[in-house]
Amino acid sequence: MLVVIDSGVANLRSVVNALHHLGAQPHIAQTPADLDGASRIILPGVGAFEAGMAKLREGGFVGPIRAAAERGIPLLGICLGMQMLFEASEEMGEHEGLGLIPGRVVRFLAGGPKVPHMGWNQLEHTPGGAASPLLQGIPSGWYAYFVHSYYADTPPEFALSCCEYGLAFPAVVARGNVYGAQFHPEKSQRTGLTLLSNFLGL
Repeated sequence: MLVVIDSGVANLRSVVNALHHLGAQPHIAQTPADLDGASRIILPGVGAFEAGMAKLREGGFVGPIRAAAERGIPLLGICLGMQMLFEASEEMGEHEGLGLIPGRVVRFLAGGPKVPHMGWNQLEHTPGGAASPLLQGIPSGWYAYFVHSYYADTPPEFALSCCEYGLAFPAVVARGNVYGAQFHPEKSQRTGLTLLSNFLGL
């Protein structure tokens, strides 16, 4: 059973429509009990880190998401959903994340390119990413669609693919069964649909 978490801070319809296009029939989790029986979980999100984590806490999702990841259930975070997988964020203060992947979410450097980073940009896979089943059929150099002002500062071993925007930042990350995409797969045409299809096949 594929479950998409309704965090209250996501464009849920776009993600669900992309999954329907791939032939999937996702269940929408509006309470933690809706995660029972999940074989794969997607955590989408847009907006500020603090608001996203607050919604997860208010909904009682933090513990169940962590428990599902510990049980080995594949989990994919999208955009803000990816950022919430990390230990903390400096966006609008210091805020604790889910702690499923080591690292912090930090703002792009002042004096660099215009923030937010918005639009199409190229993916460049790391050696580990090139071998990852999540990125099969997505060659380095393919484009994805981004909208974000903060990025994940994480050890290199957790980056499957990177992108250049004043500096190299992780565009796709993974730690075991926990995955994240900083870009929007549901807006990234062939690149995004291939990534979602690969996740469904894990």
